[in-house]
Amino acid sequence: MASPNILAYLMLFVWPMLSWQMWNRLDPARALIWTVLGGYLIMPPLTVINFPIIPDLDKTTIPNLIAWYCALYVVRDKISFLPEGRMGKALILMYILSPFATVLTNTDALYFGAGYVQGMKIYDSAAAVANQFIALLPFFLARRYLGTPEGMRAVLEALVLAGLWYSVPMLIEARFSPQMNVWVYGFFQHDFFQTIRQGGYRPVVFLPHGLWVAFFALMCLLAALVRLRDTPAEVRPKALVIVLYLAFMLYICKSAGVVVYALCFAPLLLLASWRVQVLVAGVLALVVISYPILRGLHLVPLQQILDFANGFSADRAGSLQFRFDNEEELLARAQEKSLFGWGGYGRAFLHDPITGQMTAIADGYWVIVMGTYGWLGFIAEFGLTGLPLLILGREALSRFAPPFSRYTAGLALILAANMVDLLPNATHIPFTWLMAGGLLGEAERMRRLRLAESRAVLRGGLKDGKQKRTVI
Repeated sequence: MASPNILAYLMLFVWPMLSWQMWNRLDPARALIWTVLGGYLIMPPLTVINFPIIPDLDKTTIPNLIAWYCALYVVRDKISFLPEGRMGKALILMYILSPFATVLTNTDALYFGAGYVQGMKIYDSAAAVANQFIALLPFFLARRYLGTPEGMRAVLEALVLAGLWYSVPMLIEARFSPQMNVWVYGFFQHDFFQTIRQGGYRPVVFLPHGLWVAFFALMCLLAALVRLRDTPAEVRPKALVIVLYLAFMLYICKSAGVVVYALCFAPLLLLASWRVQVLVAGVLALVVISYPILRGLHLVPLQQILDFANGFSADRAGSLQFRFDNEEELLARAQEKSLFGWGGYGRAFLHDPITGQMTAIADGYWVIVMGTYGWLGFIAEFGLTGLPLLILGREALSRFAPPFSRYTAGLALILAANMVDLLPNATHIPFTWLMAGGLLGEAERMRRLRLAESRAVLRGGLKDGKQKRTVI
């Protein structure tokens, strides 16, 4: 694979300047959204600036850091790093600090016939903690700036607009093959063979893989469906055209998984009440968080899933079978160090006993996290991602809960879809943390409203009781 050109490295320095301008010109909510989402979509993949001591600077860390910097020095705001509830505080501390335990339990090297895999060092724990903190910056900032119905609407509108803009390079690549990253940044970021599908190509643009583009297209389509339902009748035809166009863009991604997601989530977004949408999102989050236990107890209907996939394509079913087989092997490997995991350097993978080469492939994010950081890291990351959905679900069940915004319920379903996609794929991206943080801020706001309403009702009941006793 060719190396990134000078423009790729230049872009790593240009994006902070562009972000600075956005924070000076836009309100903090939209500046945050476009700093994180724009950096994810435009900046070059696999291009890294390595400095001593500090974490690598790339398309993930740079937008997060510049957004934090702008919040502090452009907006001159104070950002809280701890949620209101005890569970949120515990999960954040666990997520940031758990790498220490992982490193301390993996200092030994793994030796093979013709090589070895190095052990973890204290330096690795410091770097991992820094990376964990940087990864959570969109979460912290979104909780501060997006935790309102207006913030939820801004996120969905940004997804629709970004989907329309990104459709141009996607169409070009679907017709002429994935070459945008080669033309702009001088290299191709993955295995070109994996882009060939159904006699054509699936777009990759500037993302790590075509599956990432496909899931981005799904998020844009689902956001457009939320807007369609909330659009006034006089402009609904235009909104419908956007939905149909984004559905076509999802089709050209040539990914069966996102089509299944779209068929499942679209009726919910178009027909279900806000309460049903929020409750479904909460249930899906709970299922994903429980997935390793369900797999370990053999309660996941793997054969039925394979039979369903075979109805679409024998090749897809074969690919899914390969994934399941690898996950079973990696899950067994993870159970050997179930609490804190194996750490980095590929230690969580199976290796050839002679050559030391890795012999298993991990696609699902859940098994990657389980192998690397164990149960502690898995509960921290997946629990923190799903926490706002669980809180929103609890609030939706209360008889004192005020009506939820349609945008809040819709974004909750999009985050739930993202969590479900973490089972077959590794699509936990900075925008995932941004959605989770914004929804947590909204969940906390809804909780405060519910408590205020319940107190008001209680005070009213007490006053009525006193008045009745006085009359008697």
